[in-house]
Amino acid sequence: MAARIELPPYETVALVLQGGGALGSYQAGVYQGLHEAGIEPNWFAGISIGALNAAILGGNPPEKRLERLTEFWDTICQSALFPAFTLGAEVASLLGDGDMRTLAGAWSSMRAIVEGQRGFFVPRIPTPFLNTATGPVASSFYDTAPLKETLERLCDFDRINAKIERVSVGAVDIETGNFEYFDNANRKLAPEHFMASGALPPSFPAVEIDGRFYWDGGLVSNTPLMEVLSRPPRRDTLAFQVDLWSAKGPLPQNLLDVDERRKDIVYSSRTRLVTDVAGYIQHLRNSLRKAIDKIPAELQDDPEVVKIKELACSKVYNTVQLIYRDKQYETHAKDYEFSILNMREHWRQGLDDIKDTLTHPEFLARPSGGRAVVTHDVHRVE
Repeated sequence: MAARIELPPYETVALVLQGGGALGSYQAGVYQGLHEAGIEPNWFAGISIGALNAAILGGNPPEKRLERLTEFWDTICQSALFPAFTLGAEVASLLGDGDMRTLAGAWSSMRAIVEGQRGFFVPRIPTPFLNTATGPVASSFYDTAPLKETLERLCDFDRINAKIERVSVGAVDIETGNFEYFDNANRKLAPEHFMASGALPPSFPAVEIDGRFYWDGGLVSNTPLMEVLSRPPRRDTLAFQVDLWSAKGPLPQNLLDVDERRKDIVYSSRTRLVTDVAGYIQHLRNSLRKAIDKIPAELQDDPEVVKIKELACSKVYNTVQLIYRDKQYETHAKDYEFSILNMREHWRQGLDDIKDTLTHPEFLARPSGGRAVVTHDVHRVE
């Protein structure tokens, strides 16, 4: 059991989860490391697979979360149609990390395309190209009805809506193209809100909520960090940002490399830019707060000064970033390579990365020295 960590007095401790399909078990490993260190977030924010992980975390008390996460990932990493062909750790050692491991991954991703994943999605039969049915729900290659059953089985939505922790997930209104957050702070959440966040077209169908249809939030922004850093009321915040795509990567050498690199760039969602912008804005808010304090007392109730006070803020924000690092054998299909073998390796890597991160107590300290927003990444230190 890891040593428990006493955090500085932050008002909000957030776990911010990017989208990334099969890579999402990395986030489960990160949560396990936080849990073992006695760090329990009070805000879960997610997009796509990050939203599904957020549903499991927010929909269960801390003592049941790891059990439910394990059940969720063990379920969706099996074929929806046929018995699982599971490669264990002993087989992985024989495959190595070269061409044989790449071929094993290609086999698993092909099975996901043809067979679907248990408790997650199943192929539409007949294929949409041969189906005369039309409409936003039928216009997809897969049916995600099994996911609704899985979420209802593994998540207590009464608990989510009791607002014990804050839960926010992002999706895109198809007709307006606007990004929207579904937040239990201001609305009642159901399985459909989390499914909408992960409804990536054309694979998955649009999800209807209150007469509107939604797609995967990753189409607009795959990282819900700005929601946590900017949503009022502003509070002193420690955010663990768990990314599944790296903005930095090698120059592609073939068309498959191009597709993999394209995904990395699109879905990394410029997390570094988000933290830089948030830092600049919060610096301005802090400066404004200091300037207001210099205004004479008789002018403090002036309507214009009151308006300015609403913009001012002296809160601090600390973002601790973890980024999944690709393996040599992974390809453009890494986000739909749902093998049990890879899932467990992703999970273990997330656990190892957060354990490494938590050996740096300075990462958890409140910003000081006039800084309002700081960002830490253990890979930068290395």
